[in-house]
Amino acid sequence: TAPGQQLRALFYALAPGESSFRTVEEVPDYVEKSIPFFITFIGLEFAVSWIQKRKLPGRINDGISSLSLGILSRLPDVLFRSIELISYIYVWNNYRLFELPWDSPWTWYLTLLGVDFAYYCFHRMSHEVNILWAAHQVHHSSEDYNLFTALRQSVLQKYTSWIFNLPMALFIPPSVFAVHLQFNLLYQFWIHTEVITKLGPLEWILNTPSHHRVHHGRNPYCIDKNYGGTLIIWDRIFGTFEAEDAKVVYGLTHPVNSFDPIMLQLRPLAQIWNTFWATPGFCNKLSVIFKGPGWGPGKPRLGLPEEIPAITGKEVPFNPYVPAYLNGYALVHFAVIVDLYTELLASITVLSQGTVLLRICFIILSLVSFGLLMENKSKAGILEIIRCLVFIGVYKLGYFRSQFSFLGYAYEVRY
Repeated sequence: TAPGQQLRALFYALAPGESSFRTVEEVPDYVEKSIPFFITFIGLEFAVSWIQKRKLPGRINDGISSLSLGILSRLPDVLFRSIELISYIYVWNNYRLFELPWDSPWTWYLTLLGVDFAYYCFHRMSHEVNILWAAHQVHHSSEDYNLFTALRQSVLQKYTSWIFNLPMALFIPPSVFAVHLQFNLLYQFWIHTEVITKLGPLEWILNTPSHHRVHHGRNPYCIDKNYGGTLIIWDRIFGTFEAEDAKVVYGLTHPVNSFDPIMLQLRPLAQIWNTFWATPGFCNKLSVIFKGPGWGPGKPRLGLPEEIPAITGKEVPFNPYVPAYLNGYALVHFAVIVDLYTELLASITVLSQGTVLLRICFIILSLVSFGLLMENKSKAGILEIIRCLVFIGVYKLGYFRSQFSFLGYAYEVRY
């Protein structure tokens, strides 16, 4: 795809004739090709925010945390093909009722609506079913709201979202579905920002930054609202729409207060496990899993609205003090890990399985170490020394390759 087409893909602005393909193999990887635009728009958001408010749209610790979670969420795709496509193609090959033409504009627009409605249903369930919320809450755990937040994704969520797309596999070709699955995801990147206020009449039809700010709020009026991906019409139809009103305070109603990506991914599951065994009665135990995260014995399915913590206006984001030099250190080393990750994606077909697993393990170790450094934990320094020693060893043995070769020399000099 040309750069202009790739840019328009971010805004769901490609015409059917430009984005219709006969087979899944012909469908471009729009998400991977959008990475340069992600970086460009993040830089632009920083510039605009500074001009508008004389402040940056986020914090270093939260930004590294969001990017870490984004990388972590994509690592399974390095080893396995997307379960969303595998399951869809299986149903299409074995159970389809009829076949809509892949090159028809009508099929293209129907798929746009189908994918977005499936996303609305899944997204709503992810807020109203506790076990699904345990995976999805990662995306809401940031107390900032910026384009970094859009990349803050769950490792586990994709293993349940695929179910909601399967009805379309009975009649919509996989190649058309594969295009819209990516477009729906890409569209949601640019709406994670505060630098765009309102978009006039488009607010009635499209999901916009204003609508999505409400969705990310922990204000009582924001809870369980605005689930749409590309379109806001589903929320208006099914009664889950809420317009932006009072200043939105972002994050979870009970903040996690951590930048450790593994803890952010897994702690909610541990909480469900503990609550499951502590709750008496078999039916109540099932309710712990399948009712809302606010449910308890004797409460409605989604919990009691009055138990949602009130917003005082004095909320302070989790922001442990970290010396400036440590922030700089974390940024430089995080850049190296991003480079290792992108190099892994580019060379995956020529690497042995052992090398791939080694790189994945080192990336995970690094992301955890950076998270602990951003929390200024007492044991973070020990873990970071171990991480750097591991890096030196595997780098000298030739298992890592980086564009930042001078950093490899710097490691050798220092250690």
